[in-house]
Amino acid sequence: MELKIDGQVIASYPSQFTVTTMDLDDGDSTTRTADGTLTRDRVAVKRQIEMQWGVIKWSIMSALLQSMSGVFFDFTYPDPMTGQYETKTFYVGNRPAPVAVSKGGEILWSGLKVTLTER
Repeated sequence: MELKIDGQVIASYPSQFTVTTMDLDDGDSTTRTADGTLTRDRVAVKRQIEMQWGVIKWSIMSALLQSMSGVFFDFTYPDPMTGQYETKTFYVGNRPAPVAVSKGGEILWSGLKVTLTER
């Protein structure tokens, strides 16, 4: 599997990688009638990608977070729906990074989790 951010191979591959295909509906024109029938106006199909890492060195943590620090960035990933690698523009949400341990003067982090949402 190959993952790239702005054309550069990601600093460390995640231990968990999930691609969700999302339908976005128009909030005003998508409604339900009194009998429960849905009238739907899908405006876009987008991807959301969740990644999580196990124990990683501080320098790797920093490189990962810095690579996703832009407001938007291009991300290349294997897309389960298209059956090929895709490059799309994403943004990243919250990035919790729990600390694991300090070992031999080096801090190791565990459990970094990011959610990328297609623009």
